[in-house]
Order: sequence, then C-alpha cells, then structure tokens
Amino acid sequence: MSAINTYLIIACGGAIGACLRYFLTQESIKLLGKGFPFGTLAVNVIGSFALGCLYMWIEQEQREISDSLRLFLGVGLLSALTTFSTFSYDTLLLLQQSEYIKALLNILLNVGLCIVGVWLAVLFVKG
Repeated sequence: MSAINTYLIIACGGAIGACLRYFLTQESIKLLGKGFPFGTLAVNVIGSFALGCLYMWIEQEQREISDSLRLFLGVGLLSALTTFSTFSYDTLLLLQQSEYIKALLNILLNVGLCIVGVWLAVLFVKG
C-alpha cells in the first residue's frame, strides 16, 4: 500500500470519527446539559468499548484483518472518536473554575468506565 493510500484511509476514518464525536457530544448536551462534560465521557467509554471489541474480535477469533481496515477503524475512526485530550482539557477547566469535586469525578468516571468498557467488550466478544 502506498503512503498516500495509507494516509487517505486514516483520514477517512478520522473524519467519520470526528463527526461522530461531535454528534454524540451535542446529543449529550441536549439530553444532560452543560454542567458536566458528559459528551467527552460518553465518547471515551464508547470508543474504549469499540476498541476492546475490535481487539478481541481479532485476537479471540484468530481473524486476519487487512491493514486498510485496521488503519481505518483503529487509527482513524476510533482515535478521532475518543477524546483523551479533550478529557484532559475539560478536567483542567474544572480545576481552574475551582470545581474540584467535578474534576475528580470526571477523572474517576472517564478512567474507571473506560476500563470497564474494555472489560465488558472482552466478555461480550468471548460470549
């Protein structure tokens, strides 16, 4: 595969992941308001679960996955969907606003639920 094709595949997955992240964040604001970064939490948990499913599907089923699909899903779509950098920024903003309980809650929920998301994906794929 040529370098240009590699980057195009990643870019296509990334574009979809970024749009999906924006959509999910906006929907969470509509449902839950802006008082807590639920959108970031949601995409991090969903992305962690999806990456866990992808990993287990490949590992558990001993499936071969094409480089193109791995780049599209793993490097492009899921990397653009999950927003650890946004999580970090959201946490910093909460700390700067002296919202220490919310900052701690944001850290604990994002880290804890993302680990649980991967664990559930492993259980889900194992069946």
